[in-house]
Amino acid sequence: MERYNPLAMDRKHIIAYIEISFAVIVWGASFIATKLALMDLKPVTVVWLRFAIGVVILGMITMFRHQIAFPKKNELLYFSLLGFLGITFHQWLQSTALQTSQASTTAWIVATTPIFIAILGRIFLRERLVWLQVTGIILATAGMLLVVSKGDPGSLFEGNFGEAGDVLILVSAVNWAVFSILSKSGLQKHHASVMMFFVMTIGWLFTSILFFTSGSIADLVNITWRSFIGIGFLGIFCSGLAYIAWYDGLKAIPASQVGAFLYIEPLVAVIVAWLVLGEQLIPITLAGGMIILLGVRMVQRYQ
Repeated sequence: MERYNPLAMDRKHIIAYIEISFAVIVWGASFIATKLALMDLKPVTVVWLRFAIGVVILGMITMFRHQIAFPKKNELLYFSLLGFLGITFHQWLQSTALQTSQASTTAWIVATTPIFIAILGRIFLRERLVWLQVTGIILATAGMLLVVSKGDPGSLFEGNFGEAGDVLILVSAVNWAVFSILSKSGLQKHHASVMMFFVMTIGWLFTSILFFTSGSIADLVNITWRSFIGIGFLGIFCSGLAYIAWYDGLKAIPASQVGAFLYIEPLVAVIVAWLVLGEQLIPITLAGGMIILLGVRMVQRYQ
């Protein structure tokens, strides 16, 4: 009988925490990397190149680990829907939005995604919402209004909802919530990283149709070292290694603890956007961001 080794268990958890932290930091910096790539390239080009690299990285790792298990024919439509929503449409929304929206603002709005998941879960899955969660939804909404209005919520009633990109980012948050709700049944049958590989591959194929039919292939000549670094970071780290690290961490750490790490993501985005892009750290925006995170925490506490 194998003897229990507490040191080995501690080492396992330490590695898992490092992997989870790596994934969250990388995803926080992804908004800034996308902004850099968009300085030279069209949104569809950025998405196509990013996931071309991501599919290769994720596929190689899952094959090396002997985790590949192809979906059944009757699941292809389901995976196609997930691929379109989670990759093609979602990433187009975010890349297009980042042409006008600040990376830091984008990160705060994306942080509201769990709120929409909770609301959609209540509507379609009949999941229960307690009063603390309802209060959290109201708080997160108030925080988001502060962020997009730059501290002047009254301007929203005049039809000024921040930048045009802010609206697209809000749509992307709702879209990711829909994607997450739809993904639940698939995750009960497939390993998470394998499912993500097939969803990413199908989504990239849909993006390829848009990329080639729109004549965006000519956009490749506009790649500079700046956009090359941005695309490389997005493809290798954000769409490849980060997903593997995230799912590895989920195996060793309870999901409730892993979810708490996501609060770091918008903070990373704000700091990196300030350092790399020179985006201003506006106190009222930071305050709105903290209110968003508090509201999200209240909602997730009972999930």
